[in-house]
Amino acid sequence: MASPAKRKPTFKEIFTDQRLALMLAFGFSAGLPLLLVFSTQSAWLREIGVDRAEIGMMSWVAFAYAFKFLWAPIVDGYDVPLVSRWLGRRRGWMMLAQICVAIGLAGIAFGDPKRSLEWTIYSALFTAFASATQDIVIDGWRIDAAPADMQGMMGATYQLGYRLAILTAGAGALYIADFVNWMAAYLAMASLMAVGVAACLLSPRIDKQAEAVAKQGGWGVALGGSFFEPLADMFQRYGWKLVLILALVSLYRLPDFVSGVMANPLYIDLGFSKSDIATVSKIYGVWIGMAGIFAGGYCVSRLGMMPTLFLGGVAASSSHLMMAMLAASGARLELLIAAISIENFAGGFAGTALIAYMSSLTSPLFAATQYALMSSLYALPGKALGGFSGIFVNNIGYPAFFVGTSLIGVPVAALCLLIWRFSAAETAAEGEVSAPAAGTKAA
Repeated sequence: MASPAKRKPTFKEIFTDQRLALMLAFGFSAGLPLLLVFSTQSAWLREIGVDRAEIGMMSWVAFAYAFKFLWAPIVDGYDVPLVSRWLGRRRGWMMLAQICVAIGLAGIAFGDPKRSLEWTIYSALFTAFASATQDIVIDGWRIDAAPADMQGMMGATYQLGYRLAILTAGAGALYIADFVNWMAAYLAMASLMAVGVAACLLSPRIDKQAEAVAKQGGWGVALGGSFFEPLADMFQRYGWKLVLILALVSLYRLPDFVSGVMANPLYIDLGFSKSDIATVSKIYGVWIGMAGIFAGGYCVSRLGMMPTLFLGGVAASSSHLMMAMLAASGARLELLIAAISIENFAGGFAGTALIAYMSSLTSPLFAATQYALMSSLYALPGKALGGFSGIFVNNIGYPAFFVGTSLIGVPVAALCLLIWRFSAAETAAEGEVSAPAAGTKAA
């Protein structure tokens, strides 16, 4: 006898689910530290006269986000001493990570990068490591806490919280720094980690994945399952084409990662005030980026995966030509607005296209692990080259630098077209194979 169809939740049930409120808070907690060790911090360093080459190298602290898959098996397989007995494994790691983020931000606040840049570097690295660990735990909690049919809403709510945090850590921190000082800005941001701590304490204790890993052998099983089987599965499914696919993934957002480190130093060097940067780049720019995200999602559903991926790659790379024009023209507010409008919209569009594409490449058996590995791959080259961005600017100037980052779009477009052609050929071949079979069955 057929089992009865599962009842779908109503509109009211979805939007009154307390897990969504928790995901909003978790998204805010996850997004808050990112700009504070990256873009916002670069504005502080440039303002006090730190060399652009050193600012560029400071961006390497973000490698913690790119390599977080390396210690994810530890977070999945082991308890935090004492704390996990009280909160459980997931929430124990979450609480530890959130407290460490707050401590790291306070460390940056009490530092003086003009006199001791090393203190700021170590504090930023500690913050980034704790923040990346928090990301691992929040993703694990989200997957454990809701069934597959709720993951879309959980992810969307998380992104909303994340964007609100970007707004706070970008515009909010710059406003506080402009009207008070940088210490007050970073201490205020550290105190806002209380949002995540409160959500952690209010969230239910859910440790499904952690318990499963522990039952199957903990460390050894976690490492084996995390690194070897998922890669073997992808090679088996895609063969030699996987080389092209991974090359595309690694290059796709490279222009944005490399140029992003020098955006705020450019605005400061041109003479824009911190309030101008906060208003246009952080407040206005965030919402333009959100529009690009939704436009990318719409195009994936209407145009298809590969056309959207191609358009996003070309648009995101080409948008840097506006930054080059701004750098060559001087402190013109209308050009700042235009440059940020085009770059943020195109970046949001391209980001959605890449996320959808990487998700389509995963196998249901290894979806989370394969996605984590690919998301690390797409971030690594950009973060590595981003560390040299200040040296490039010192040698060739801002206009040539941004023209150079836009040219990365040429190999990106070529790879998109090549993979698109292979995908179309495979689809056609599958159709030719299935057509005779269907005809035989009909006969």
